[in-house]
Amino acid sequence: MTTDTYLYDAVRTPFGRFGGALAGTRPDDLAAHVVRALVDRSPGLDPERIDAVTFGNANGAGEENRNVARMATLLAGLPVSIPGSTVNRLCGSSLDAAMVASRQVMAGDADLVLVGGVESMSRAPWVLPKTSKPYPAHNLTAESTALGWRLVNPRMPGRWTVSLGEATEQLAELHGVSRERQDAFAAESHRLAAAAWDEGRYADHVVTVPGTDLERDEGIRPGSTPETLAGLKTVFRTEGGTVTAGNASPLNDGASAAFVGSERAAELLGRDPLAQIVSRGEAANEPQYFGYAPVAAAEQALRRAGLTWSDIDAVELNEAFAAQSLACLDAWERDGLDVGVVNRWGGAIAIGHPLGASGLRVLGTVARRLAATGGRYGLAGICIGVGQGLAVVVENVASAGTTGTTGTREGAR
Repeated sequence: MTTDTYLYDAVRTPFGRFGGALAGTRPDDLAAHVVRALVDRSPGLDPERIDAVTFGNANGAGEENRNVARMATLLAGLPVSIPGSTVNRLCGSSLDAAMVASRQVMAGDADLVLVGGVESMSRAPWVLPKTSKPYPAHNLTAESTALGWRLVNPRMPGRWTVSLGEATEQLAELHGVSRERQDAFAAESHRLAAAAWDEGRYADHVVTVPGTDLERDEGIRPGSTPETLAGLKTVFRTEGGTVTAGNASPLNDGASAAFVGSERAAELLGRDPLAQIVSRGEAANEPQYFGYAPVAAAEQALRRAGLTWSDIDAVELNEAFAAQSLACLDAWERDGLDVGVVNRWGGAIAIGHPLGASGLRVLGTVARRLAATGGRYGLAGICIGVGQGLAVVVENVASAGTTGTTGTREGAR
């Protein structure tokens, strides 16, 4: 017999730009901040009742080393008896953390798990490989750990180890996604994110970081238009390229956290859940086509939930690149999704993509969107470097037990 699993609360920091407002804050301190903020939002909770802390992080090479979940728990002043574990599925790490926690609850191993994710791409260190012999006479190359491949195994096929941008160029070619569509998509991401902030959509979700004055996501440019973005140079190809700094997610710093628990956790927290976690999906394909992996992951999650795309009222897809997002949306639209329900409060191109924190951002956002509109089912999806994708289906607890779609869909993108 399995136990139903719920998402009870979710918070995140504003996402800072590379070298921006959060660059002076260590990632373990960012993680500790969202842990403390989340716990403080449930004043009736005895922290001793938290069964575990699980965090996602993609780097692990800098100040977030030595198991950042455990570090965050200790730095936040939680009881030393709470165990912590850090998972790494690159961009999907914190969504993976939530999936791990949901399985713990389903199996009866936990009633309440605090999950989170963190990344400081600004503070990611440069690393040197160890030499096979001491005192090398040759030069050594320092590798940046902020993003992408480093210290690549020479046995890995070259077609798999192209940069994320070049991989996206290949995906855009394969699926016929034009530069014009990418720029229009990116401009809309900025417009929707700015509007969501102006409308107070994130007021109960985002917690500011002590010692900083950042109150909103730092990368949003509400004045972006397809015309202004069209003037940017391509980054990864000089001839025939389509991917630019404007239609790709930036490098960012930030953290996120949430409570995942059983039905009994409602009494522990003194709050009702935001949503029920209905199903999970994980998929993999060739590494260079990483951006398309959410398609199979979402199909798997929908199948396990006994749903189709026509049942889905809200989707949050992490926008690593406009091209990969559009390739996924085109596939989903062919299968019956109303793409007007995707990323209605903006996406990662505008909001930002601090790798380890992004999975919980999309999960928390889709649950809040369902609560805001009365929609019933939502899906959070994310692509992952080296060819993977994750997806989670959630159900709005306020509309559970009804038949069909009960809520109001949010416009059209």
